[in-house]
Amino acid sequence: MIKDFDIQVATAQHVDFAPEICVEMAESAKARGTGIAQRSPEYVANKMLEGKAVIALHKDGTWAGFCYIETWSHGDFVANSGLIVSPKFRKEGLAKAIKENIFALSRKKYPNAKIFGLTTGLAVMKINSDLGYEPVTYSELTQDEDFWAGCKSCVNYDILMSKNRKNCMCTAMLFDPAEKQKEYEEKMKKITHKATLLERIENAIKKRMHLDNE
Repeated sequence: MIKDFDIQVATAQHVDFAPEICVEMAESAKARGTGIAQRSPEYVANKMLEGKAVIALHKDGTWAGFCYIETWSHGDFVANSGLIVSPKFRKEGLAKAIKENIFALSRKKYPNAKIFGLTTGLAVMKINSDLGYEPVTYSELTQDEDFWAGCKSCVNYDILMSKNRKNCMCTAMLFDPAEKQKEYEEKMKKITHKATLLERIENAIKKRMHLDNE
């Protein structure tokens, strides 16, 4: 059950889990037949030290799940990368809980950044959709060369390059805070307009009733 886990922002006290996390990331990608940007234990540990990662621990102290933040295009784009859950703790709802936590951390640290992801997993797409991500074309993602260089370790890299980075096996998804703010303002305008219209109707009815009673 999800209450058996403690999900928190990773710190220096969690760096010893980095090697185990990296091994599981690689094994999981291999099992799915897809590739990920391979990361070293040093890279993962550094994310913990920077306060840019979320870790899930079982109540017995064992590592259960992990995800970290990467920034691109001078902080204009943010990716929640390396989402992984230990095999023995899958089917517990952990992936969703970790994703929600890393998303909240990303919004707090980079409130104006566009948050994006590339994934082949239907479960991750569903979680992203629930958080407000929308499917987009690759052209709407960061064009930072360092990001795309991370795809070189993927088995589908040749497909990506043959299509000039316009699409691949992964679905691109994006959360745009400016777009979401615009949607919210439009929604509030409609609610206000509806409330004003109802008020006018009520006033007209009251006026008519008043005239009828005279």
